[in-house]
Amino acid sequence: MKKKHVHEQQASLPHDHDCTQQDHSPPTGNQGRDGEAPPFPSTEEASEQQQPPGVDLPEGAIVEILSRVPYRSLCRFKCVSKPWLALCSDPNVRKRSTQTLSGFFFMDRGRFNFRNLSGKGPPLVDPSLRFWRGIYDCFAVEQCCGSLLLCKCLKSRHKEDECDYVVCNPMTGQWTVLPPIVWLDEEDGAMTYFEPIRDIFLGFDAAAPSRFLVFVPLTNCFCEFTEMAIYSSETGRWKKVHSEWGYKTILVGNSECVFLNGTMHLATHYALVVTVDAEGKVWREIEMPEHSPDSNQLASIGKSQGRLYAWQIDDDHDCQLYVWVLEDYGAGKWTLKYTVGVSELFGRQRGKDDMSYKVFAIHPDCDLIFLTDEEEMAVSYDMENQKVNFTCTFSQEFEDVLPYVPCFAEWASDAH
Repeated sequence: MKKKHVHEQQASLPHDHDCTQQDHSPPTGNQGRDGEAPPFPSTEEASEQQQPPGVDLPEGAIVEILSRVPYRSLCRFKCVSKPWLALCSDPNVRKRSTQTLSGFFFMDRGRFNFRNLSGKGPPLVDPSLRFWRGIYDCFAVEQCCGSLLLCKCLKSRHKEDECDYVVCNPMTGQWTVLPPIVWLDEEDGAMTYFEPIRDIFLGFDAAAPSRFLVFVPLTNCFCEFTEMAIYSSETGRWKKVHSEWGYKTILVGNSECVFLNGTMHLATHYALVVTVDAEGKVWREIEMPEHSPDSNQLASIGKSQGRLYAWQIDDDHDCQLYVWVLEDYGAGKWTLKYTVGVSELFGRQRGKDDMSYKVFAIHPDCDLIFLTDEEEMAVSYDMENQKVNFTCTFSQEFEDVLPYVPCFAEWASDAH
């Protein structure tokens, strides 16, 4: 059974948690340093301060520079002055602001919650999703794809069979209800409704933020499917296409999917990753990495730095973590990139550790992974520099974690 992130609309906003995780945003030349004021004033301030010749910057250049600054830096810059507040609040600046992993949605005592990656300050995102309050009584988060959430929403918690599937952007409050999956019979003109939905997959790419996609395998009672329904926010309609994957393709579920370069990647129970493009025209099967330590244990998939990653923890051999990257996408060739003993990352002795570990996220912009023992603590590990950072303890629940990257651009739809 798939776990769902369930939240009652009456719940109050979460309180901050104790965390000592440092900010792991990848270093870039255009990124402001924490705790410092912007390196240049607004044009109005520059004239008032009588800067030396050559220091003044035209407002267009300032806007262009600020558009390349992460959102949390823009928030700090607002405190400099009123002109900076206005400039950093400009929607055109926010929409173009470069983004990276900012935190995690997770479950906390049955409530949908959010934790900043830094572990400091109030949540960057309001996890109560107030923008549809009064319309839906409660919701369950089926999936998070980068910046968007796919939710199953109930107008009344007492009528679970009456639900809407809704895609929303928590930062902008934009949301749209997916229409029912309906087909028109070409012979008699009758409408056919497909239900229930067993698996549903959200696709969104911040590099093309004007649309999102939703993929639904049309599954029969034997958990097999030969067709796929694909929804595009640009058209506002579902399209049914015939699957070209192999016979008896059984998917792992909605937690094991990656939308990369306009293509949905789904893990299966038979050591394969199956893919389909946005138009339902290109279908592929990619074998999982060879020589995986435990052929009976499924490897997980994720994306980082524009490539597909896979990982597996071998609990039978001193909790070794193996991380692969799909170096040659066309040929489906994986390369083993990292191997590390997980026990040592948690400060425990190898061979005398009875904990069970899992990787719950990989950073989209660098070789940084997040692991948990699901009982006591979670840590982050910089695989490139071999550095461990403590993330949080489990004094509260920290389950079903969803990494989140904010985005302020709007997609093309009839969203509310």
